Amino acid sequence: MNHVAAVEVGDIAGSIPATGNIAPGLFLMTDTLETGGSERQFALLVNALHGRSFRVELGCLGRHGPFLDQVQSIREFPTGGSFLSFQSQRQRLALARKLRKDKIQIAHSFDFYSNLMLLPTAKVAGVPVLVASHRQIGDLLTGRQFRVQSAVFRLSDRVVCNSRAAAARLRETGTPERKLAVIPNALPNECFAQSIPLLPRQPGRLRVGMVARMNDPSKNHALFLRIAWRLVRTHDEVDFVLAGDGPLRSGLEQDAREMGISSRLHFLGECREIAGVFSSLDISVLTSRSESLSNVLLETMAAGLPAVACNVGGNPELLRDGENGFLVPDGDEQAFTTCIEKLLDNPSLRRTMGERARSETREHYSMVRIRDLYEKLYSELLFEKAKTSKK
Repeated sequence: MNHVAAVEVGDIAGSIPATGNIAPGLFLMTDTLETGGSERQFALLVNALHGRSFRVELGCLGRHGPFLDQVQSIREFPTGGSFLSFQSQRQRLALARKLRKDKIQIAHSFDFYSNLMLLPTAKVAGVPVLVASHRQIGDLLTGRQFRVQSAVFRLSDRVVCNSRAAAARLRETGTPERKLAVIPNALPNECFAQSIPLLPRQPGRLRVGMVARMNDPSKNHALFLRIAWRLVRTHDEVDFVLAGDGPLRSGLEQDAREMGISSRLHFLGECREIAGVFSSLDISVLTSRSESLSNVLLETMAAGLPAVACNVGGNPELLRDGENGFLVPDGDEQAFTTCIEKLLDNPSLRRTMGERARSETREHYSMVRIRDLYEKLYSELLFEKAKTSKK
């Protein structure tokens, strides 16, 4: 795993400074606990850090979502839908009081809106170390949103990006390289365990599937449907699976009916047991036009499945074309179809690519390894502040 040149998180040395017998206070904040990659990474890190070197406190802007049951004692600071509202100002005061009362030494925000809420508030509250997050490329933000976030990043000591591609975008738009750190997404141990297929396997049938929320056109489900339409005409043994839900689902189901592929396409809806979905598949596809470091792609690889994905964002940081999966030009319907056909027609290639992908993710993206990178980053920043304050 490579990092931005200026900050090699994996090489940080030193121990965490003690404050008497009290562990340093670490405040982690997310937008919500809804279904999403950032929310899942937040929940994983919270539990991985529990009971270790830091005294962890939690906050969010909206205390709702399926990941809520994976975290404990998380306090809500709702803005009322606007950072300019009276409610938002009251919540900023409440947040500042909590940070001071709990003697927080490190404040780390995980999402776009929590960046805007936590960083200025923690700065005013006198928190020594401020850490921001950029967990997307940034092309899905409006120009104004990107500029506002970049301005807030100036308050931070580090901006953690989950891919080199995301860090490069910030560097190109003016964030100093010394502020950038790359720590990838983590995989819990259960991603590597054998799982019961959510859809029982059928002899002689192969399945091609995609896991993606149906709430954003950038996921490009329409391309998946066109690929399926091509393949049903030449491969009678193949079925297709879409896991995920959202407001776009009804339109996609209608499109599938009009294309005449409904009988070969399973819409699974929202699935918490993603490992069971991957156990039901032979090939995983990711047609998304915008990815930083895709959790779905990581989980695909951990499950030992070959993947075919667009050559965008951080996908090339995970897939090496032709070795542990296939990368195709963004939106290239024919290239996608050709790569999937290669895998459908070659069981040995599917097995080799899947095994290679699984081994690499276990080595580089385990939760223990990523937790250690975060602890080392926090430790380094505390020491930096301690040295600066003595001058």
